[in-house]
Amino acid sequence: MSVAGHGERLPPDELRKLFLFEKLDDEQLDWLSEHGWVVELPGGATVFEQGEPAEVLVVLLGGVISMSGRVGRDDVETVRTGQVGVYAGAMRSYVGGEGPQVYTASVRVVDDARFFVLRSEDFAALMRTWFPMAVHLLDGLFLGMRNTQRIVGQRQQLLALGALSAGLTHELNNPAAAALRATSALRTQIAAMRSALGMLAGGEIDARILEHLVGFQNQMIEGVASAPRLTALEESQREDEIGDWLDERDIPGGWDLAPVFVGAGVSVGLLDGLADATPPELLGAAIRWLACTLETELLLGEITDSITRISSLVGAARQYSHLDRVPHERVDVHTGLDSTLIMLSGKLSGVEVVTDYDRSLPPIPVYAAELNQVWTNLIDNAVQAMEGAGRLTVGTRREGDCLRVEIRDTGPGVPAELTRRVFEPFFTTKPIGQGTGLGLDISYRIVVGRHGGDLYVESEPGDTRFIVRLPLNGRPES
Repeated sequence: MSVAGHGERLPPDELRKLFLFEKLDDEQLDWLSEHGWVVELPGGATVFEQGEPAEVLVVLLGGVISMSGRVGRDDVETVRTGQVGVYAGAMRSYVGGEGPQVYTASVRVVDDARFFVLRSEDFAALMRTWFPMAVHLLDGLFLGMRNTQRIVGQRQQLLALGALSAGLTHELNNPAAAALRATSALRTQIAAMRSALGMLAGGEIDARILEHLVGFQNQMIEGVASAPRLTALEESQREDEIGDWLDERDIPGGWDLAPVFVGAGVSVGLLDGLADATPPELLGAAIRWLACTLETELLLGEITDSITRISSLVGAARQYSHLDRVPHERVDVHTGLDSTLIMLSGKLSGVEVVTDYDRSLPPIPVYAAELNQVWTNLIDNAVQAMEGAGRLTVGTRREGDCLRVEIRDTGPGVPAELTRRVFEPFFTTKPIGQGTGLGLDISYRIVVGRHGGDLYVESEPGDTRFIVRLPLNGRPES
């Protein structure tokens, strides 16, 4: 709509009929008549578009208009009215400290309409001059709510970061402690292996026997990687068999050595072959030397597994935070979902996690770090709803020209009357002190505002689904 202001002037008597101006005095109505003007628009015309600079305040004088808000790629009509006097546009132009303002909705003409139009700067001057106390009160209300939302949002992000850090520290501590224990035990085993080798050397071992022992050593070490996984019962039975075998040959400490041979997958048959190729007087030293060698190999494997686990956790943390990445890029959403599940693994210990991914989906352009915050909020909410026990299903699939991500839990569900409110700022169903009501609001703004997608909930007892739809080709142009 043009702000030139060259249209027809509206007489003060006509302005007084509008409920917005009915309490103004004659001087104030004269001022409005001089500074405002009348605009007529045909059906189908656009009064203003959401997101454009807020330049005018409009008051309906006749006709029918509709107001709509953008949700993803669609415009959703929120109001349709022909009530004379309704207003829209630069309604907050008098609020200070907010910077350039934009229209928060789109207004279109349904049937030919007439409007009284006032520039935003004139409306701001009017309010500050005629109603200074009201402006101060509204300033405090608007800015106070904005500042409160920002501060509480920052606090929630810090709490979420603290929880993630605590979980990550706990997850890192386990493999780090395991590696430390294995390193300490490895040092002991190397010393024992040197001692056993000294015992063998003291017996003036024949070169051919030593060659046989080295062959058995290599055979046993190669078998460590392919050692079968045994049940507790099978493991106990094998330890009994090898322990009895060692006792029959008067090898001391047999019950301490048996678990090592069982863990390495060594069978009684292999030990029989060793006994056949080794003089009886050297068998005890040979068994101890081989046991130390196998224990060393097992400890090295444990250290490797621990370090690999630490490396995987660090990699997940890097992927989650998207360090060294540009903020907007094409990414595989499954990578972000997996890294978020790893980061939250401390909270998922009692939850059955099921992933149902469509791996044929292409990478899509997103703000990956922000999107990971969405996954964190949704998964954390699901786990809390299930009180740490139940089934969490994370699924993806194509839905038209969008990628659909579904976070599903088996919690008690969201009551139907609350499903429309869960994305409102500060609204929470959690007890006092346990929720700020900003997690889902932040998620909604990231998905809808930043990515042009959609976020909604479908819920019934035992089956709650938070559904995120993201455009496959990125946010559509306005």
